Amino acid sequence: MDTILPLPFLPSVDLASPPTADSPGFTRKQLSYLGCVHFVATDSNIDQLMIFLQRHVSIEAYVDVSGISSEEDIITILDSGARKVFVTAGQLNGLTKFEDRVIPIVSAEDTKTETSYPNGVLVSSTDVRSTRSKLQALTQQKTSPIFFTSSQDHVELAKVSAAIPIIPFNSLTISGEGKISVPELIASSWTSDRPDGLIPTVVTDERGIALGLVYSGQESLGESLKTGTGVYQSRKRGLWYKGATSGDTQELVRVSLDCDQDCLKFVVRQKGRGFCHLPQSTCFGELRGISKLEKTLKSRKESAPEGSYTARLVSDEKLLRAKIMEEAEELCDATTKEDVAFEAADLIYFALTKAVGAGVSLSDIEKSLDRKSRKVKRRQGDAKGQWAEKEGITNGTNGTTKPAEVKEAVKEAASVPKSAEDNAGLKNGRITMRRYNAASTSPEDLNAALQRPSQRSTEMIMGIVNPIIKAVQTGGDKALLSYTHKFEKATSLTSPVLKAPYPQSLMNLPLETIEAIDVSFENIRKFHAAQKEEKPLQVETMPGIVCSRFARPIERVGLYVPGGTAVLPSTALMLGVPAMVAGCKTIVLASPPRADGSITPEIVYVAHKVGAESIVLAGGAQAVAAMAYGTESVSKVDKILGPGNQFVTAAKMYVSNDTNAGVSIDMPAGPSEVLVIADKDANPAFVASDLLSQAEHGVDSQVILIAVDLSEKELSAIEDELHKQAMALPRVDIVRGAIEHSVTLVVKDIKEAMALSNEYAPEHLILQVKDAAGLVSLVQNAGSVFIGEWTPESVGDYSAGVNHSLPTYGYAKQYSGVNLGSFTKHITSSNLTAQGLRNVGGAVMQLAKVEELEAHRRAVSIRIQYMDDNKI
Repeated sequence: MDTILPLPFLPSVDLASPPTADSPGFTRKQLSYLGCVHFVATDSNIDQLMIFLQRHVSIEAYVDVSGISSEEDIITILDSGARKVFVTAGQLNGLTKFEDRVIPIVSAEDTKTETSYPNGVLVSSTDVRSTRSKLQALTQQKTSPIFFTSSQDHVELAKVSAAIPIIPFNSLTISGEGKISVPELIASSWTSDRPDGLIPTVVTDERGIALGLVYSGQESLGESLKTGTGVYQSRKRGLWYKGATSGDTQELVRVSLDCDQDCLKFVVRQKGRGFCHLPQSTCFGELRGISKLEKTLKSRKESAPEGSYTARLVSDEKLLRAKIMEEAEELCDATTKEDVAFEAADLIYFALTKAVGAGVSLSDIEKSLDRKSRKVKRRQGDAKGQWAEKEGITNGTNGTTKPAEVKEAVKEAASVPKSAEDNAGLKNGRITMRRYNAASTSPEDLNAALQRPSQRSTEMIMGIVNPIIKAVQTGGDKALLSYTHKFEKATSLTSPVLKAPYPQSLMNLPLETIEAIDVSFENIRKFHAAQKEEKPLQVETMPGIVCSRFARPIERVGLYVPGGTAVLPSTALMLGVPAMVAGCKTIVLASPPRADGSITPEIVYVAHKVGAESIVLAGGAQAVAAMAYGTESVSKVDKILGPGNQFVTAAKMYVSNDTNAGVSIDMPAGPSEVLVIADKDANPAFVASDLLSQAEHGVDSQVILIAVDLSEKELSAIEDELHKQAMALPRVDIVRGAIEHSVTLVVKDIKEAMALSNEYAPEHLILQVKDAAGLVSLVQNAGSVFIGEWTPESVGDYSAGVNHSLPTYGYAKQYSGVNLGSFTKHITSSNLTAQGLRNVGGAVMQLAKVEELEAHRRAVSIRIQYMDDNKI
């Protein structure tokens, strides 16, 4: 059988219930040993598929995309690493350019025999008889490869035809009754010329370097799959557990058959001295070339002899960085064949030293290369910053900007608590909001009372932000690192970026924290996935003219997650999950590191879950600039989203107006705020808790209470709760700073309360009133609304599913909060028939004539003249 698979069958996994570590019969780990998997993708589970493709680069994914409505989504699946996709005839036309990576699906009941399938075919049916007939016909036509699905008799059908069965993983087992035995299935397909039925087995490392030659049988194969180790069949002693006596064990990575199915291949991670019983790495002698270098570097890293140059490089990041740049330049300058080989070898040595020092293996590098080779969306590939400037390449800029001197800068989110001596937020020794009665307060005084906390002048902010942006734009990683060292005191940090995949050691969290993030992740995903447009908008504006609009994800997004006084994994979720759902190709997070140079594990875990490419270890305007323009290590993005202080907001506004950056932003955003409307039915403790939940964000936050016809006793009850609860908070001195510019407005009725709220346009609006749901129709301006006494604002901040990245400072009058649409853009199209052009042509030509744009007019008149001449 001419197979393209590592094995003679394709295990199929249901994305809704994937295998777990303890799945009955067949586990997730055992599935990975097979090296391939089949999925059925739909519009509702595409996000789960993309996560799998991002996390499992080495597993070949074959995806049935017949349930995907968007061609762009199918292309994204291919671009993300799917080996092949199975498509319907209707989907095939737009995907022919991807050639052998696209396989058509045909029904077994389709009796056509003249159709050829040069790239293979998938036969779909639940009827065994029809499937057998179709498979035999395709085999006679020498179609290859042939895949098929059937509800039963997978093995029998595969034997009578040269076809590959797709078998649900829950039908598979390593050992046991009532299911399909994987070892038996593989063994029944191999060819052995030995009386004992054993098959030669080549054992290799992950790079394909042959370690030795052994024999396998069905029993040893099953034992190896069961234990996840190298187990073989000794021709004299039976089962041979490699390393059982020597300690040189093997961790199983993958099993496969060769093209003729007369040789088995085991890919393993060899432990200890090596595979051979002699003092050498392989049974074919010692390693050579790059593999030998990698082994030496790993040895030097673990236990280097005195004076080892490699050990010095691993411990001296600056020296290693300098040598890599030096050798790269020497390679660029080399001209002869001998010089290029010499300098390339030097560069490979230093580059691999960098990799090994960071725990990256040659296998990891090759996996990255394989993943890139499957991409179908190509980037422009321009040189960056100083490298382009050095060679006189402008990439659309004049290439002459020089680094600027930065005279002043500010640390991200420096919300300073009030001291014990400061009376901020206090009245008669109690934490109390200022109170106004709308009936006895002039409109001017009401407006003054509702003013947000003052911000620094635009000129002052931009005077600080501009030099930072320009320095990062021209200085790249070096400038970015210097700001992180200065503002975050993370002087040990040597790289401004943490790249995926993220080490597990950076994501170690308590189980309850992981569960909380996972619950929030899923609710946010569901809500944003529901916002997807099911199909393009299509309108026939007049006969023969069809206009349409369709959505596409923004390819590269930068997500800003503030640091400062609070750890905010929730913001990473609120930005990362919709970016993932939208299908953004590149997701970059940016967040200020801690003083030791690390990022909080909660944020790293979220970055891992959403498939973020990297985390920029920086905050403030410098992080915004790095994502807007790109650096040597930071990927340039097309849109920047996320909240931050006034300096972050100013930087976002600046880069969005710079045509050289080519970047947009989500919205202007300022300090957090909440407005609570409460009537006589409201619980005073609930009201106070909602006000404080925003006041604790920072001293520049503001909270507003609009009290509807409350008596002095009812108002005092809320104020008593506010003071009591605030005094019990660990961030009470920050709360006092916010309460200093927060107010209570007493109004006579709901209508007046809603009018004041709409004028204020709060980031968060909480309705603690009777029939709260009925009031929603009166809301005109708000970032997000929280309805009724059982809906605290904090559920929106974390886990309900709505997004908490919202417009503040009154921008809710013009902007929406972050949503799925924030990560997509809409494209329109027009499709006219000849008659359609005739119908609208007169109007087009007349308006072009009025505007004196003759070429516009002629583009229509030439076509109409052609129709007249040819009687169309």
